[in-house]
Amino acid sequence: MMRLHLHLLSDSTGETLENIAKAALAQYDDVETVRHFWPMVRTEAHLERILQEIAQNPGLVVFTLVNPATRRILEQRCLALGLPAVAPLDPVNDALSGLLGQQAKARPGRQHVLDAAYFARVDAIQWTIAHDDGIASEEWEEADIVLAGVSRSSKTPTSIYLANRGYKTANIPIVVESPPPLNLYKLTNPLIVGLTTSADRLIQVRRNRLLSLNQQPDTSYVEEEAVMRELAFARRMFADNGWPVIDVTRRSIEETAAAIIALCNQRRADAAPKVES
Repeated sequence: MMRLHLHLLSDSTGETLENIAKAALAQYDDVETVRHFWPMVRTEAHLERILQEIAQNPGLVVFTLVNPATRRILEQRCLALGLPAVAPLDPVNDALSGLLGQQAKARPGRQHVLDAAYFARVDAIQWTIAHDDGIASEEWEEADIVLAGVSRSSKTPTSIYLANRGYKTANIPIVVESPPPLNLYKLTNPLIVGLTTSADRLIQVRRNRLLSLNQQPDTSYVEEEAVMRELAFARRMFADNGWPVIDVTRRSIEETAAAIIALCNQRRADAAPKVES
């Protein structure tokens, strides 16, 4: 297995850089990556300390630095060390500059301003946490999205991820012996989405959950026939109400959320007034 030292330098939080690196590394197998993460790099003194670490652990340098002087020092030192230094946002900025006819503002962290969208995300997170697992169903009409599914079908983590994207998200567990509140069927504002999964995967997840709680993994909660009955009951409910269904068996939380957001966008587009040509 190959070992790679990956140096990530950012003059802001580094969130963008981490996501880029994660997406790129996912395309390679058998690589042991040692990440060196350097956020908030805004002074030459700070950069100098980092360069010493880079020299001791040579590898790939990926950076998002908008200050020309700091960036120039980094690039020159990496060149002297014979190390590749990549600025992944450069092609995007170059294309935007050409199309818009203006140069990018060299201000770090501009995407993290405390604007209305930021506070809307905070509000969505707080609302979602307060409406987890069927809580406060009388307020679900305020939601953007309501997720329904059997226990351990990734409702809560998907809800939190969607909240971080600004969507107020409630979720409700579907239990054969305990019907959901009647107002679930009367909602008009939120998009209701059913989450399902394979019985094998669900049993595995539930068994791991029981073990983590030091409970015996031999109950009807993980019994195959009971699990299949639960899933069938939930699927019938989804079909009877015309709710879109997403199978999360082989999806990550991010992929599930992306599919739900696509459904939201399509619903919004369908509801928009048609413009006559």
